[in-house]
Parts: sequence; C-alpha cells; structure tokens
Amino acid sequence: MTTATTGVGPAAVYPQYLHCLAEADEPAAIAVARELLDAGVPADRVLLDLVAPAQAEVGERWARNEWSVAQEHAATHVSERVVAAIAAYADARPDRGRIVVACMDGEWHALPARLVAEVLRLRGWQVTFLGASVPAAHLVSYLHRHDAYAVALACALPMRLPHAHRMIEACRRSDVPVVVGGRGFGTDGRWARRLGVAWAPDGPAAADLLADERALRGAGPTELAHLADDEYASLVGRRGELIDSALADLTQRMPAVRDYTPAQLDSTVSDLGFLLDFLAAALYVDDGTLFTEFVDWLVTILVSRGVPAAAVGATLRHYSGALHDFPRAAVYLANGYASLPASGRRTSPAGA
Repeated sequence: MTTATTGVGPAAVYPQYLHCLAEADEPAAIAVARELLDAGVPADRVLLDLVAPAQAEVGERWARNEWSVAQEHAATHVSERVVAAIAAYADARPDRGRIVVACMDGEWHALPARLVAEVLRLRGWQVTFLGASVPAAHLVSYLHRHDAYAVALACALPMRLPHAHRMIEACRRSDVPVVVGGRGFGTDGRWARRLGVAWAPDGPAAADLLADERALRGAGPTELAHLADDEYASLVGRRGELIDSALADLTQRMPAVRDYTPAQLDSTVSDLGFLLDFLAAALYVDDGTLFTEFVDWLVTILVSRGVPAAAVGATLRHYSGALHDFPRAAVYLANGYASLPASGRRTSPAGA
C-alpha cells in the first residue's frame, strides 16, 4: 500500500510508522521512511529518530504483554527491511578503514547493532556486519583473515558480560581495538569501564570514538580483582544444581506449578536460570545494581503475564539459603528481595 506522510520530520510521522509496525505492513513502513528521505531528512536521522525509537517501543509493548512474541518478531522483521531500504537509498561510498560489527555470542537481538553499522557506513567507514550471536573463536578467525581497523561489539543483556569480556580480550590479543555498546554495558557504560573497554552510547558516538585512535586505545584498566574470591566461578559451577533445587522448592511452596503446561514449565526453568545468570554477571563486575535492575524488570514482566511477584520472592529466598556462604551474592540477593513489591516479600529473604 502507499502512504502519505503528514510532515517532514521523524517525530511527525512516528505514530504512522509505529502503526505500520503494528500491522506488519512492510511496504507502508518503507514508504514512510522513503518519503522522509525524499524530503531531505538525512538517512542517519531517519535511522536514529524514527526506526530506533519505534523498535524500542516494540520491545516495551512486548514487555507490557500488549504484543505477543509473534507480533514482536513481525515488527522487528519490518524494521530490518526498512533499515535495508534506507541503506540502499543512501548508497554510501565509504573510504575509511574497515570496522567489523558483531553481536556477542548468545545475543540474538541484532537490529540495534545493525543500526550502528549503517550509521558507521554513512560516516565513511567500510563496515562488515557479522550479525547476531557470533562465537568469539569465529570472530577472531575472521579478524585473522581480514584487515580490520577496529571491532564494534554489541551486548544487549548484562548477563552476557562475562562472555563479552572474553570476546573483548580475544580481539585485543589479535591487536584489534574494540569499542562496545548496548544496554548490556549499562545505560551510562559503567560496566564497560569496569572491563576496561571503550564504550559508545550510539552510532554517532561510536563513529566519533573510532575516528580518535588515542581514545579508542586509551580505555582504562580492567577492575576485576574481586574475582579472586571465586564466587563467580563457584556460582556458575553450581548453576544446574541450583535451578533443580529452586524448581523443587517453588513446586512445594506453590502447588499450582504442578499443573503447569510443558511450555509454562520451560519458561519457569528459564526464569530460574536467568536469575542466576544475572546474579553471576553482577558478581563478575562487582555491582549489585545489575541484579536488582533485572529483578525489577522480571517482576514487571511476570506480573503482566499473571505470575505473582511472590514466585520471584520465593526463589530469591531459596537462592539466599543455598548461597549463604557467598558474601557478595548474599548482599545482592537481599537487595533484590528488598526491591520487590510488598506482595512478593516476607520478613527476610532467607525465611522459610
């Protein structure tokens, strides 16, 4: 279908574009973007001021349980097609060095990294976009075969930070500088600084950083001396055992779990694992706010889907008891428990 825009700026057409995503109407969404380009709006502004915020809203609608996973996937596919159309329209002719852009191993949300890749291309860089979930060994092998000026790595989930650090170090051993971005490093990049790597909040900032080789290579040292206490490694080693015991405890406390469908049970086991993965990441960077922020997010998601906050509270109490000899983890669990709404708490996180 064809669509007529009502203004010449991304803000003016944003509601119309979001409606196109809601309807999974790829031709109409592309038409909205193309009309902005035809009106003289720079391609990077269309990417950053229209596509990016609309895709963020797609994620929020899924989180609020307003959209199903299928709707989110359909909208994301449309956004990807729009990005491709904008790139084809702009027809950038880069003349600067090659930047390899990739998502961390296990990261499947590739669109934010793709947006960065296209902004870098528009700023004159030659870009190789490797896409979602790139194993570190495969990335390093690629770097050995191709001459790259730098690597830009995206991480959307903080629980991937330990993997991200290993990937960053692997690139450095290949003598290729690294810049990172994405929510996984914190909205202010604080966890990137803990890992001693250059961080950029968005595509334009990444382009500026890449243009300054001194800043790119001048990130501070890693701050990971706390890993000597072995809490992180011990927790990772006990992950399977802890999930099994938490599921048994949750079934005893909440008999309704016994009647879960296989899909509901799989989701529950995943959530039990995510709690441990985010706790492990918090231990890795020595920052309990990482875990507390995830607990708050998870409760919001589960409550929107009819799961009581008490289920999270019960699991945190169980993990607190099982990890009573992990001093840092105990503090993070207690703080996560304290952040729960009143309906999810008892007198103490380790209470029976």
